[in-house]
Formats: sequence, structure tokens, C-alpha cells
Amino acid sequence: MAPSPTIMQAVEQLGYRVTVGDVATQAGLNVAEANQSLLALASDAGGHLQVADSGDIVYLFPQNFRAILRNKYFRLRLQEWWKKVWSVLFYLIRTSFLVLLIVSIILIIIAIYIITTSANSDRNGNNRGSSSGGGGFFFFPNLFWYFSPNYDRHYQERRRENREESNLNFFEAVFSFLFGDGNPNANLEERRWQEIATVIRSNRGAVVSEQIAPYLDDIGEGYTREYEDYMLPVLTRFNGQPGVSPEGQIVYYFPELQVSAVKKRRYAISDHLEEFPWRFSAASSGQIMLSAGLGVVNFVGALVLGNLLRDGTVAAQLGGLVAFVQGIYWLLLAYGVGFLGIPLLRYFWIKWRNRKIGDRNRDRISRARILANPDTSLQQKIDYAQQFATEKVIGKEDLVYSSETDLLDQEVERSAQIDAEWQKRLERGSGE
Repeated sequence: MAPSPTIMQAVEQLGYRVTVGDVATQAGLNVAEANQSLLALASDAGGHLQVADSGDIVYLFPQNFRAILRNKYFRLRLQEWWKKVWSVLFYLIRTSFLVLLIVSIILIIIAIYIITTSANSDRNGNNRGSSSGGGGFFFFPNLFWYFSPNYDRHYQERRRENREESNLNFFEAVFSFLFGDGNPNANLEERRWQEIATVIRSNRGAVVSEQIAPYLDDIGEGYTREYEDYMLPVLTRFNGQPGVSPEGQIVYYFPELQVSAVKKRRYAISDHLEEFPWRFSAASSGQIMLSAGLGVVNFVGALVLGNLLRDGTVAAQLGGLVAFVQGIYWLLLAYGVGFLGIPLLRYFWIKWRNRKIGDRNRDRISRARILANPDTSLQQKIDYAQQFATEKVIGKEDLVYSSETDLLDQEVERSAQIDAEWQKRLERGSGE
């Protein structure tokens, strides 16, 4: 079984010397899953186990463990190769939508020009017909202003005047206009469990439910909320245990999260889990307007072309490109409809989705405010939880065994340490 990328990343971020609690907190993983994955990674990557006199275990990994794994697992090498290939393929996919739009517009314009020119020539110099045909085409060459040599300069001037900047080129902006830029909360569950574990760590492994509630979605109503059923997934994930105060209040402590391999400075953490609103597009307003404008031109052009092709004999008479365009006309029209329809539907879907996100965020904020000004009962509950709070950092002086060195050498070193300690005590006793 290939090692978990999440575990490997957590080990690197934590400095290659970790406990199960460290990794569970860093990655927001289930304690049991973190323990099993660390054992597997240590076995595959040549890691070492360090056992403290308290029985707690520290995992020590070589800093080149990824190279060791790459040499060992063909699958990991294949994944890394595919990641590079997919990044190129996905970029080509993103840019292809503007290419298809330009090709569609060009085909439509050329087909309209050929049809109108042919119709005008058949009218033998009818001035009114001729001016009508010329006017019909005159509208479309203006589209080539978008692709003129001076367009980039004009666009940059407008962009400098616009306060909103975009890091996307126009190819990427068209894809962003169509499909957006992905889910801003794709890692919401990972963030949720990381923040919950950090809150538990910050309180030295002992918390009350009110300290965890601002990071959960639905904590229920009535009986469910009163009896704190929403804490069960937290207890399961981090191997927690409940305790009951003399007043009948429930507190929770997590032994695995009270042990760390390194003393870490405390990081500021938000008092609630925040979901980010969906954004319609990361493109600038100018890029969005231009994308929509090209979409409108393509759609209107498809409608005009469809009107000209209603007489089925036109394509048969002209043949060539016109016949080809007639054969794919419904594809061109469908692309035109989709190019405008997808962003429109997405706009209304995002507004509905963001209302839901706003409601959940406000609900979590209201729970966080309860902690900001706790009443007497809640304060007593928090104070009782601190009786279970403890923090244990395992240093080298706490180790009784490490798989890094030979067991006999460790016994000799340990024996020497014990003899030295006894010698100090004897000297202090004789001095008295």
C-alpha cells in the first residue's frame, strides 16, 4: 500500500519528528488512521521509533524519505509523472474554449459573407439588395477589432484604468467565465478537523462542547443539543474520553493530543470555522465583459446564419465551406447557447449557495459569541475541564528506547545515566 500523501506532508511540516497527536492535529485526521499510516510510513521509509519512559511513541523520519519511497514504489513515480502531465493537459483544456469560440465566430462570419455575397451577385446590381447585404456583413468585421494588432494595447489601457486586476490571461479568463475557479471550500473538512484539533491542543487536551461547537455545522436542536450528541464524531476521530463534573456537566479530554514530540509555539486561530463564499469568476470585470460580448456575437451570428440557411438549397448550391458549416450548424448553435447559458445558470446557483454559506457562518459566529462572554455555569464547566488538561513534550532525555541505535548500546547508555544520577544523589547525601 502506497503511503498517504497527507501523512507525508504533515511529517515534513512538523520537522520529521512527530507523535500521533502531532500528525492528527496537523492533518485533521482520525487518531487511529494517523497511527496506522505512521507505522506504515515508518516501515516503508526507514523511519525510527523512539519510546519514552511514559510509554509514548515518537516517530523519527529521514529528511529524504520521499526519495526513498520513490525508489521503492513505482506507483509514486507514476503519480508524480501524471501530475505533471495533467497540469499541461488541464491548461490546454482551459485555453481550448476561447479557441473554439474564435473558430466558431470565424466560420459563422465567413459563411454569412459567402451567402450574402452570392445573393447580392444574383440580384444583378440591385442597389437596395446590395446595400442591404453589405450592411449585414458590416456588423461582423467589427468583431475583428478584438483580434486586431492594437487590441492588446487598448485592453491594457482599460485594464490600468480598472481597479480590479486579474492574474489570468484571456484564455484562462474565458474558462473562468464559463466554469468558475473551483470550490473555495474544497478542503473544508480538512480545515474543520485541523482547527478542532488545534483548539483541543491549545487547551492542553481538555475542552467543553461549547469550545468545539463553533467549528461544526449542525449541532441539532432540543434533546440532541442538550445532551451534546454532536461531540460523538469528535470523540471518535481523536480518541477522546468524556468526564462528568459534580454538577453533572460533561467535559472531554484527549490523551493522544496531549503528547507532542516538540514544544510548539501557539498559533492564532479563528474563533469559528468560516466557509468562503463562491466567486463567479477570478477574471477582471473587463475580461468578463469581453467574454460575454464574444459569446453574444457568436450566438447572434449563429441565429443570423440559421436564418440564411433556412433555404436548404443555399448550401447545396454554394457547397464547400457553406455546406460544411450547415452540417455542423447545430453544434455551433449549441455552443453559442451553452457559452451564455452556463454562466447565467451558474450566477443564480452561486447566489443561492452563498446565502446558505452566510447562514451557516452566522450560526457559528453566534456560538462563538457565547464563549466570548460565558455565564457562570459555562465558566464552571471550563474550569472543571482544566483539571484534565496536561501537556507532555517528549525530549531525548525521556527516551528509554530508540530503533536508531543498537539495543545493547542503549542499555549501556541508559545504565550510565542511572549510575550518574545515583552518584549525584550520594554526593548530595554525604554533603549534608
